[in-house]
Amino acid sequence: MAKYLNVAGSDGVDVELLAPGDYGAIRSISIANTAGSAGTVSLFIQKRPLNSAVSTYYIIKSLSIPVAASFVVDNKDLLSFNNGANGYGLYMTVGGSDTFDVMIS
Repeated sequence: MAKYLNVAGSDGVDVELLAPGDYGAIRSISIANTAGSAGTVSLFIQKRPLNSAVSTYYIIKSLSIPVAASFVVDNKDLLSFNNGANGYGLYMTVGGSDTFDVMIS
């Protein structure tokens, strides 16, 4: 089952794409720039344990995607992470005026 999201920019704000426990195995993620200019995106997994520091691991960091272009992550090994209830969530940040369509399958 696929998940579709529209993500609008807000500098420094993490957008939750998948909360821990939300989804099964991820095969691919497509990120399409829908703004009128190039946009910047970071995609990462993050775990927030109750009694320790936040663990963040970037899949892509500060990638500039040209206007009307898409970026696809389809490496199953890269997208294989513990998304169980006590595992990692999937997040992204985008630039302040950037907008992206995200498809997770």
